[in-house]
Amino acid sequence: MSLLKIENMWVSYGNIRALKGINLVVNEGEVVSLIGANGAGKTTTLQAISGLLPIADGKVYFKDADITNEKSFKRTRMGIAQVPEGRRVFKGLSVEDNLTLGSISTDESEESDKAEMKKIYELFPVLEERKAQKAGTLSGGEQQMLAMGRALMTRPEVLLLDEPSMGLSPLFVDVIFDTIKYLKSEGRTILLVEQNANLALDVADRGYVLETGKIVKEGLASDLKTDPDVKAAYLGV
Repeated sequence: MSLLKIENMWVSYGNIRALKGINLVVNEGEVVSLIGANGAGKTTTLQAISGLLPIADGKVYFKDADITNEKSFKRTRMGIAQVPEGRRVFKGLSVEDNLTLGSISTDESEESDKAEMKKIYELFPVLEERKAQKAGTLSGGEQQMLAMGRALMTRPEVLLLDEPSMGLSPLFVDVIFDTIKYLKSEGRTILLVEQNANLALDVADRGYVLETGKIVKEGLASDLKTDPDVKAAYLGV
């Protein structure tokens, strides 16, 4: 079953067409990667899905319901959570307060919130060690864990990950992608935007290639990894 579907989506910045009629589907339990060069429209795609950018034309469907005109906070309540590029944690608040903010969008009980936070601390033990520490004092990798934990506190049915490896050391990149693999093993549904196409396609079931606002290729991740054009443009081959 498709959880998320985009039909003929156009997004503009003034007179500039950032997305030009893209079509994309994310099925339940899939990890789908969206790869492309800087400026191709990857982040724009996620922000439009989240309701952070207006859509000039086209439709966004979540579980077959048209959510094109829904506010961003309502989309979060429905089950769409985004981990933004650059992490964007609340630096002046503690780690635990950042996680608590993620649960505000839900109607879950305090007991359920505590149980969910316990799961996140088990997933990222360093966050529990530093739960009273201000988020702004964490390393980049730790802030990425916190941003992911905050999104998971919303109990998302679809998790949108925007450049999770950006600016991280190789050690933390491994930790973040091991976490994505773990979430995949749990049956989570993920739409992943990632500049490192090798990593993105290694963890994904399917993928889309975005160039200057248009989807130019799509298919199984394994097929895209062996596609000569994709290898030459994005895989360093």
